[in-house]
Amino acid sequence: MTPQAPTPAYRRLSVEERRAQLLDAALSLFAHRVPEDVSLDDVAEAAGVSRPLVYRYFPGGKQQLYEAALRSAAEELQHCFDEPREGPVKPRLARALDRYLTFVDEHDAGFSALLQGGSVVETSRTTAIVDGVRRAAAEHIFRHLGVAAPGPRLRMTVRMWITAVEAASLIWLDEEKQPPVGELRDWLVEQFVAVMTVTAARDAQTAALVAALASADG
Repeated sequence: MTPQAPTPAYRRLSVEERRAQLLDAALSLFAHRVPEDVSLDDVAEAAGVSRPLVYRYFPGGKQQLYEAALRSAAEELQHCFDEPREGPVKPRLARALDRYLTFVDEHDAGFSALLQGGSVVETSRTTAIVDGVRRAAAEHIFRHLGVAAPGPRLRMTVRMWITAVEAASLIWLDEEKQPPVGELRDWLVEQFVAVMTVTAARDAQTAALVAALASADG
């Protein structure tokens, strides 16, 4: 008789590993169905565990799980723009976008769940989680620009660009990740320079930054 391969030994997951497993399952479900249509039974089935186990980790039920899943994705996204402030700004921004778009590519379900709203499960806390990602990205960009006190026009310009990056990323997923990610990254950097240039015509602070960006290119 041909000897059978030994059955792999069962490995008990740590608390952190089990929690991450449940959050990954929840993010995937929330990305493809509106949260109110996702039950804890669905999460348990997707994770291959029992419903009581889900409750053990999230005694607050689906709302707690939903918020925890959003926070998990948000924490990863907040670090994407945390690029060392060395060298010209545009290459730094390109490297930050590389990390951002890598997250979008590898965690498309989680990214969609984080940014696509319209759910009755949303609360002021979930809205704050999403807004926290945008504010953190903006603060990183201001630091890259060397601006400690951005004026209202500069703040609005940077926040508008971050919103455009989010929208482009979601559309990119809908378009089956076309154009290629490198082309998308370069285009978004060019968009940043373009919107800054438009604002520079009306704002001296932004005009000085645009001049510095052009000088670095030269």
